[in-house]
Amino acid sequence: MRLAEIASALKARLENGAADTEITGLNGIDQAGPGEITFVANPKYAAAARLTKAAAVIVAENFPAIPAATLRVADPYLSFARALELFHQPLRYAPGIHPTAVIDPTSKVGKNAHIGPYVVIGEHVEIGNDAVLLAHAVIYRGVKIGNNFFVHAHAVVRENCRIGNNVLLHNGVVIGSDGFGFAKTNDGHWHKIAQPAPVVIEDDVEVQANSCIDRASVGETRIRRGVKIDNLVQVGHGSQVGEDALLCSQVGLAGSTEIGKRVILTGQVGVVGHCKIGEGAIVTPQSGVANDVPAGALVSGAPAVDHKLWLKYSALLPKLPDMARALRAKLRKE
Repeated sequence: MRLAEIASALKARLENGAADTEITGLNGIDQAGPGEITFVANPKYAAAARLTKAAAVIVAENFPAIPAATLRVADPYLSFARALELFHQPLRYAPGIHPTAVIDPTSKVGKNAHIGPYVVIGEHVEIGNDAVLLAHAVIYRGVKIGNNFFVHAHAVVRENCRIGNNVLLHNGVVIGSDGFGFAKTNDGHWHKIAQPAPVVIEDDVEVQANSCIDRASVGETRIRRGVKIDNLVQVGHGSQVGEDALLCSQVGLAGSTEIGKRVILTGQVGVVGHCKIGEGAIVTPQSGVANDVPAGALVSGAPAVDHKLWLKYSALLPKLPDMARALRAKLRKE
């Protein structure tokens, strides 16, 4: 593909480069060579951009001039993502049902479905058009699913859950596993609390490998439109996750957590049950949220506090032993 064609597709302004340069692919700033393009979204890579061997670099409008050709755009990271799509089209699966698949006769599957080996679809299931279910996917009874559903091998959707359009489930995902609910009996044993309420997943949601979204005892667990969930995430029973939120790897939400729109929970964040995290808030890695977080806040630590306050805590921590020794010495003198 010629550089000019890429610039046109990205609505980029081409500088310092030949429009007919042939581009064969994309790569990282340090790995890219002649015939490849790369991008710079973080200013700390400005020096690397001056040294790159790439044929062209996708940069922001205000990025300084470099020897390589530049494609100037409003958002380099988003444009690089779109450039990848020019070279790497998703795999297509031909419509058809593998002979080993088991589909209950009471279920309905829409047009152009690809049903892979050993897929199981239970009773009274409804799946929309253009679905792809790969090997060993299991859909329990009573599930309702919209159009363009894509489920990778060994994912499971449990009974009576509801899934919207354009939902993608990766390998090992479990939608609608039982919530973790037990009541202690008088003799100290644990009595299981039934979890009949479904998980509801709205449109344009992606759930990545080995994540679990639990069903609830009452009400529902709801994942709203556009949410993206990373690998190894646990969403507890009765939780609500707002539109376009990001839950990164190993995030854990206890039961009845409320996550607002566009919240970002970074890696290994834990949230105590019944907490509310306001719209647009960000929680930094390995933080523990034990209280409500206001909209737009940036919080860190365990328990999580305002990020600037946490930075002060962190600066003091290495000094605590010396401060303690000085205080003990002062007390002895007194």
